Amino acid sequence: MFDLLRAAALGLLLVCTAPVQAQFRVEVSGVGLTQLPIAVAAFRGDDLSIQKIGAIVQADLERSGQFRAVDTAGAAFDEITRPDLSPWRQKGADSLVAGSVTRLADGRYDVRFRLWDVVRGQDIGRDGHVVAAADLRLAAHLISDYIYEKLTGDKGAFSTRIAYVTKATQRFQLWVADSDGENAQSAFSSTEPIISPAWSPNGSQLAYVSFESRKPVVYTHDVATGKRRLIANFKGSNSAPAWSPDGRWLAVTLSRDGGSQLYVIDAGGGEPRRLAQTGSIDTEPAFTPDGKSIYFVSDRGGAPQIYKMSATGGNAERVTFTGSYNISPAVSPDGRWLAYISRVSGAFKLHVMELASGAVNAVTDTSADESPSFAANSRLIVYATQQQGREALMTTTLDGKLKARLTGQSGDIREPAWGPFQK
Repeated sequence: MFDLLRAAALGLLLVCTAPVQAQFRVEVSGVGLTQLPIAVAAFRGDDLSIQKIGAIVQADLERSGQFRAVDTAGAAFDEITRPDLSPWRQKGADSLVAGSVTRLADGRYDVRFRLWDVVRGQDIGRDGHVVAAADLRLAAHLISDYIYEKLTGDKGAFSTRIAYVTKATQRFQLWVADSDGENAQSAFSSTEPIISPAWSPNGSQLAYVSFESRKPVVYTHDVATGKRRLIANFKGSNSAPAWSPDGRWLAVTLSRDGGSQLYVIDAGGGEPRRLAQTGSIDTEPAFTPDGKSIYFVSDRGGAPQIYKMSATGGNAERVTFTGSYNISPAVSPDGRWLAYISRVSGAFKLHVMELASGAVNAVTDTSADESPSFAANSRLIVYATQQQGREALMTTTLDGKLKARLTGQSGDIREPAWGPFQK
């Protein structure tokens, strides 16, 4: 039964007792097919700042797979001075970022930058942010978003957040962190397991499953205030919450009427409505961006495969046909891609399907991948895996050509969920 994979993941959480670091380091590997060469100079004032803005921006852009860093050899510029662009042209840079960070009298920081087109010798944009010290990393991510959109035409997702779960000694913690894994803040802590975090469409809440009642129960959690609401605590198991795109509903898996089945329930709680009447196990729902359909996992064909049905219930159509064991569907926000985990020769690997054509691509060479989740701009996927015997969170481009490892020093890091654009 394919629920055993979730149980196995839970077992890994339960047996791991090593301490965990909430801070991550980013290790980028692989080469994208096309990358824009960009030079990000150290910001003036970076040496006196508690966060190195230039370095954060460069790491963001590299991790996206769209950019290749050009060595700045310790050069520092600000947004006011017009630099001599010819040396950067000779180094092969297409673009140059320069800026400054200044501490104000009230303790806040004024962060400014300018983006140069090195090839054309033009100023192509500038912006700035005045932020509290605690928001310096956010300012850097916003700069990265600006640059990404200017140079690629797509919206950047560096200022979004991720949620994930750790297990250290006898305590589970749900964390909310920057998209690069840094600046982690504990949202909820328990001596019992926490699984399946899912972001609300506006990024203000997380739904998750807690075992604090010695059984799986679904809660929603206000990220800003920490206020929790009990959503599903029915007889049997309550699991796998997924938000509808309008934030009004949660799809959940309940066993209140027998086997695991799909229901929708008001996001504020209430009586659930069953979506299908079958004897199979249906679980792991994921709404399409338009809210009209739900992808889910079912064993109705004899083995776990991914299916799609109307969000109001009814007949389902099978979606995955490659491999005999496919689980954990995640739909990209633009509706073009389906990420999922497929068992291949005993290994669990991340796959990506282009929904229009049905073409499937295996994007990892690891063997214990779990919990894929798309970035808000649909350009990256975060997932959990084991690499060189260690638990890790990874991001990958859709083609698998470039990956970044977001990893703590030790301990278990699981269940990543990538948040939406902030509204």
